[in-house]
Amino acid sequence: MANYEYFEKLDIRTGTIVEVTDFPEAQKPAYKLKIDFGVEIGVKQSSAQITDHYTKGDLHGKQILAVVNFPPRQIGTFMSEVLTLGVPDRDGKGVILVEPEQVTNDGSRLY
Repeated sequence: MANYEYFEKLDIRTGTIVEVTDFPEAQKPAYKLKIDFGVEIGVKQSSAQITDHYTKGDLHGKQILAVVNFPPRQIGTFMSEVLTLGVPDRDGKGVILVEPEQVTNDGSRLY
């Protein structure tokens, strides 16, 4: 069972998507994202399988939550630096991004 100290080790922050491109090399449909986490962390990149519910235009400027302290992960030809958080849709076929209810400062920590 996880405890509070384990949760404290996760660094989950808000960030704003500043660039979205297609990721045709991915095994499942996905986008490459560049996400701005503010001055302290900067802009990081991530891959996200969210094409069922979002167009590239929908995503630009959207504020999301991501884990920023996992090690980078190679996904095909792409190096993902953060884990963008999402939940399955009601049908379990697509992914819905986790977003703050109100806009906050980029880099704000979830606690």
